[in-house]
Amino acid sequence: MNIVVAPDSFKESLSAKAVASNIATAIAKIMPEANILQIPISDGGEGLLEALITPLKGKLIAVKVKDPLLRNIQAHYGILGDGTTAVVEMATASGLELLKASERNPLITSSYGTGELIKDALDKGCTKIIIGLGGSATNDGGIGMIKALGGKFINDKGASIDEGGGALVALSQIDITELDKRVLKCEIIGACDVSNPLTGSQGASLVFGGQKGGSIAELELLDKNLLHYASVIKSDLGKDVKEVEGTGAAGGLGGALLAFFDAKLMRGIDLIMDTLQLETHIKNADLVITGEGKIDRQTLYGKTITGVAKVGQKHGVPVIAIAGVIGTDIDEIYKLGVTSIFSIVNGPMTLQECLVNADYLIQSCVMSIFRVIKSYES
Repeated sequence: MNIVVAPDSFKESLSAKAVASNIATAIAKIMPEANILQIPISDGGEGLLEALITPLKGKLIAVKVKDPLLRNIQAHYGILGDGTTAVVEMATASGLELLKASERNPLITSSYGTGELIKDALDKGCTKIIIGLGGSATNDGGIGMIKALGGKFINDKGASIDEGGGALVALSQIDITELDKRVLKCEIIGACDVSNPLTGSQGASLVFGGQKGGSIAELELLDKNLLHYASVIKSDLGKDVKEVEGTGAAGGLGGALLAFFDAKLMRGIDLIMDTLQLETHIKNADLVITGEGKIDRQTLYGKTITGVAKVGQKHGVPVIAIAGVIGTDIDEIYKLGVTSIFSIVNGPMTLQECLVNADYLIQSCVMSIFRVIKSYES
């Protein structure tokens, strides 16, 4: 049996590479004769850098940047083997995992550090930059990123507005006269982990702001602020971004890439699958195993499992998905090509217990699945 193992990371627990390794180990214990191909992937969020850097012979670059609360940290980005393409995973500088639960606040968190990573890539001569939009702690519409690159966001008194999505209500004018001109000459690709628009019921704030620490009232405020932001962008830059797919990725950072850089926004999973020729491998497989930390209605918006399932469905290859958490409203996921979904949680346990024991739980779950498969092969 030819098996492709193509999972995403399990957020706050295991990298995509570690998840793939655990799945492969479990399969080999039950079906040692199977041919297993591990292809750790990413939907544009955490793991994008890891997914591209090794197969494309890249190198990691360490940079001192600001975290979402403007504290000094060290983050990384990659320069691929061609020497001119940078891969910036925004979560490494502006990600949710950089904050304690008590620190999460989309009203004040900033994407400034992501801009610092981009600036360093420009300093090193990169002319193409792939930016992974996922796992963000921010809802600032990318203004922090643009500030780091020389853009200015001004209130009605002529002063710069504060950081964070809460400050956008005060925005009166956008000034890009001092924006780093080098970035305008680059090919910029935003690898979106979701297809959500900037604002509205399916927008950045109302769908994703809660996991970043926002209350219901704050999410409504943030959505109004992003709507106001979009109106100023349209007035000052001549770009209408509020309803474009992907502009809601990473707390609206996708919208900033489109508005300020005229970037190409594409599904991160599509970019990864094309780059790693995943469709070719799936087409020649008998079975695909994928997975991510949580499977729920957000999975429908361009997440890894959706992308893998569609390819499997196209070629008539069954796709099994595993997850730490299975939410409600997942019926549509089956329609997209997932054959079955399994939770790795095998009994009552806290989230922390699940995270700490993820290796064991993944292997135990996959071994159970393949015992059933093997019984039907016998």
